[in-house]
Amino acid sequence: MWWLMLREALLALKANRLRSFLTMLGMIIGVGAVIAMLAIGQGVQTRVNDSIKSMGSNLFIILPGATSANGVRSGYGSAPSLTVNDASALREITGVASAAPVVQSSSQVIYGAQNWNTYVVGSNADYFTLRDWTVTSGYAFDQPEIQSAAQVAVIGKKVASNLFGNEDPIGETLRIRNLPFQVIGVLGSKGQSLDGRDQDDTIVIPITTAQRKLFGNRFRNSVRMIMVQATSEEAMPRVERDLRINLRQRHRLSNDAEDDFTLQNLTALANTAAETTAILSLLLGAIAGISLLVGGIGIMNIMLVSVTERTREIGIRMAIGARPNAIRLQFLLEAVVISLVGCIIGVAVGIGIALSVALIFDLLVIVTLSSLLLAFGVAGAIGIFFGYYPANRAAKLRPIEALRFQ
Repeated sequence: MWWLMLREALLALKANRLRSFLTMLGMIIGVGAVIAMLAIGQGVQTRVNDSIKSMGSNLFIILPGATSANGVRSGYGSAPSLTVNDASALREITGVASAAPVVQSSSQVIYGAQNWNTYVVGSNADYFTLRDWTVTSGYAFDQPEIQSAAQVAVIGKKVASNLFGNEDPIGETLRIRNLPFQVIGVLGSKGQSLDGRDQDDTIVIPITTAQRKLFGNRFRNSVRMIMVQATSEEAMPRVERDLRINLRQRHRLSNDAEDDFTLQNLTALANTAAETTAILSLLLGAIAGISLLVGGIGIMNIMLVSVTERTREIGIRMAIGARPNAIRLQFLLEAVVISLVGCIIGVAVGIGIALSVALIFDLLVIVTLSSLLLAFGVAGAIGIFFGYYPANRAAKLRPIEALRFQ
């Protein structure tokens, strides 16, 4: 019974190929748009999540305060209010796993006939831990190198590729601002950060070397920022409070004085960015899904026309014993077949659009099984919902009146 009804539905659609295709067009466009938008949104969300993970977990960023002169207030980081000693003190707070003072600047790096402008970071051994940054070859500097201000460097993948090519950089000497540094390690790949900067385009050196020999600083031991990692996400609110209290005490700030530093919860900011991206992905999918409703209305319209055209056929079927349920099921199957076939073509179109966007704009797109199942589920539901009224109308026709219809 079911097989015969399905065969009849396919034959009815085949008899009006052009009309059937035009009816499917709404579903094709709707499903294609949804698949493409979800694939692009999922790809963007994955990249954001990867960037968040690459920064490290449970992080705080502490920036120096702002200077003010003649009523003009500079931006955050312009006042030398943070020092290496501050980082050491913060490291002792309960709930703090790591604390790394950071000085950084872009510099020209030279090796042999090759040169490259990259980002040079001066920090301590905790920097690798809190950034969750592994050393794939060689080793990372430790306290002895920091105390002696050793001229050693741990380089990122991109720096290694641009300066050394296929050559092993371990043990080689490169020059940063005409100072020789021995390469002791190569960092694992991190990719882009949330601000779009290539994290692999980095060189990390001991902070003492950066302060005393490379960058120089008229304010002894001052740093550009301090990165702090909490032991767990649950401990972050308490750690944030203790960090603020500790720094205010160390800087001898009165109760009514403003902080001479800025404390940022990097994990909270990153999570907000991830949530925003997820919401935008769903919003894009929802907007594209509106076209599915348009496709459903098109299916209902064509099925109503089909019922009108086949009124005499319906009357004949009823006259020879077809029950209303069989008539209803027959037209409902036709609506569902239109919807599902349109969905299949739409999925192919959507995947093609997503892959084209990925190639043209160098974006990551991810087509998930859940999005495909969702597309087929919605298409089937639309076929049933918008096909039920025409099918029910056909089932309620009176045989005698249907046979008289011209």
